[in-house]
Amino acid sequence: MTEIDAKIDALVPAWLYLPDIAEMLDIEVTRVRQLVKEGQLIAVRRGENRALQVPAAFIDGDKTVKGLPGLLTVLRDDGFSDEEMLEWLFTSDPTLPGTPVQALSENRGTEVKRRAQALAL
Repeated sequence: MTEIDAKIDALVPAWLYLPDIAEMLDIEVTRVRQLVKEGQLIAVRRGENRALQVPAAFIDGDKTVKGLPGLLTVLRDDGFSDEEMLEWLFTSDPTLPGTPVQALSENRGTEVKRRAQALAL
């Protein structure tokens, strides 16, 4: 869990509080915190009260976006910090097209994961 800088905050269009995610996924807030601790979600402190929030794009209805936990693992293994992962995921790439997180939500995760693996080379 990390503080967010203005640049990355501006890249992410919408955020969700942990209790909102728990309600959407029909799980306890403690389980959402565990998902963050396990690296399956990225949570940052932001806003006036510095509450933990997760990018809304990471949630797809009643589940996390398909392929997100594995992609976060690949990026972490590449040495990315949470801030760097958020910046990469939400920065538009004309060759995709769109952002990596959009591609994930559109079931184009294989290409996104391939690009993430190539970053380590």
